[in-house]
Amino acid sequence: MFKKTLFVLIGLLVVVSPVAAKNSNSIQIKGSDTMVNLGQAWAERYMEENPGDFVAVTGGGSGTGIAALINSTCDIAECSRSMKKEEIKLAESKGVEPVEHIVGLDGIAVVVNPKNPVSNLTVDQLRAIFMGAIKNWKEVGGEDKIIVLLSREVNSGTHVFFKEHILRRGNEKGPEEFAPGALLMSSSQAIADEVAQNQNAIGYYGMGYISPKQKVISVAKDDNSEYVAPTTEGVVKGRYPISRPLYLYLNGQAQGAVKKFLDFVFSKEGQEIVVKTDFVPVK
Repeated sequence: MFKKTLFVLIGLLVVVSPVAAKNSNSIQIKGSDTMVNLGQAWAERYMEENPGDFVAVTGGGSGTGIAALINSTCDIAECSRSMKKEEIKLAESKGVEPVEHIVGLDGIAVVVNPKNPVSNLTVDQLRAIFMGAIKNWKEVGGEDKIIVLLSREVNSGTHVFFKEHILRRGNEKGPEEFAPGALLMSSSQAIADEVAQNQNAIGYYGMGYISPKQKVISVAKDDNSEYVAPTTEGVVKGRYPISRPLYLYLNGQAQGAVKKFLDFVFSKEGQEIVVKTDFVPVK
C-alpha cells in the first residue's frame, strides 16, 4: 500500500509540455482524476529513487490537463481520454507537439449501492438509464424506486468516454446526452461516496476506485452476450465492454527529467505499480 502524499495525479492521459527545462529536475503534472492513486504512487516511488528530483501532481480533469499542456503550464498532462483533433490543432498552433504514450488500460466500472439487488445490465440498459429513458429500478429487475443518476462533470475524460462509447454508441459527434436530472460530481471519489450512502444511486468511475462500499455491475454488450465484471482479465481479453487505454502525452520527444520519469513509468517497477493501483499494465 502506497502512503498518501501531497502530490495528486489525475487522469488516464498524460501530456508532457515544454515547461520542464532540459536540465530541470522538477516535473509538473496536471490532468484527470481517474489516475490520482496511480499518479501518487508513481511520483512517490520515483522521488524515493531519485531524491534530487521533484514531481508535483495536481488534478482538475482531463480537459484541464490538456489546456495546461497547450498553454505550456505543465510538463505532463494526464487524461482519461485521447486528445481531440481540435485540441491537437490548437496545441500545434502554439508550438506544442503532443506525442501520445499508452501507459496502461482501464475498465470503467458501473456501480450501485450494495443493497441494490440489481447486479447485471446490458450496454443498452445503461444507455437508457443514463439518458433518462429508464427512470425506475423496477424496469431492470430492481425495487420500485426512482434511479438517482451520478455522472462526472463535463471536463472529465471519464465523462466524455462514457458519453461517446455508451450514450452515443461510439459516434463522438452524436447528439445523445446525459439526462438533465443527472447529478454532475466533481470527482470519482465523490461518486463513490454518494453511491455508498444512497441506495438508489448509480454512477461510474475507473477500476482504481472500486471498493467494498459499492457494488460493481457486470455488463453485457447485448442480450445474447455474457455479463462481465471490470477485472484485469476482462479488460486484457477485451471481454469487458467499457474499457479504454490510459495515456501519457508529451510535447515532442521526452528529454531530461521528463524522459527519466517516463522511462520509470514503463519500467517493470512502474508497470507493477499500475497493477497495484488496480489498473491493467501494458507491459
